[in-house]
Amino acid sequence: MEQYDNRIDAYINKSADFAKPILTYIRGIIHEASPLVTETIKWGCPSFDYKGPIVMMAAFKQHCGLNLWKASLMNDPDGVMKLNDENAGQFMRITSIADLPQKDVLIDFIKQGVALNEKGLKVSTKKASGEKEELIIPDYFTAALNNNPLAKTAFDRFSYSQKKEYLEWLTEAKSEATRDKRLETTIEWVSEGKTRHWKYQRK
Repeated sequence: MEQYDNRIDAYINKSADFAKPILTYIRGIIHEASPLVTETIKWGCPSFDYKGPIVMMAAFKQHCGLNLWKASLMNDPDGVMKLNDENAGQFMRITSIADLPQKDVLIDFIKQGVALNEKGLKVSTKKASGEKEELIIPDYFTAALNNNPLAKTAFDRFSYSQKKEYLEWLTEAKSEATRDKRLETTIEWVSEGKTRHWKYQRK
């Protein structure tokens, strides 16, 4: 896997003006912390991995967010991270670089994440409250569903896991051409009421 992914460049370029320097700054720090980290897109957001996910960032309308996946296993002496129900460390409501921890603190978190994945250590990602994380539906998929009422109705009726399987398949496409092909197939299958892995289901 390549260290850099041009889909991250596209994501940053399409983000709100306030978010661009924040995302660029975070991205730079991650790679400065470790040359082992590679980029990809998961759930429609920039993800940085090494033998598993380490950190994910996202831009919203008025703020940015940053998640460190194995935060519950990390050393955080100053208590700057807030753990969510999946034991990931969250930095939310980031509206400027000043809202982030100091550079050396972020670099240390990334290095810890790399070390944890190198050792194969895992944390439970089961939500204590039993609630499921909100699914992020890309704009292009929303538009495609809106243009096909049959597919939209069927997708709305799918279970959480069935929706997630399609969303992961779409957002993990490595190229725009692959994504468009998967989108076409998704709309076709969904409109027929088929789940992502319908071919392998017992009849």
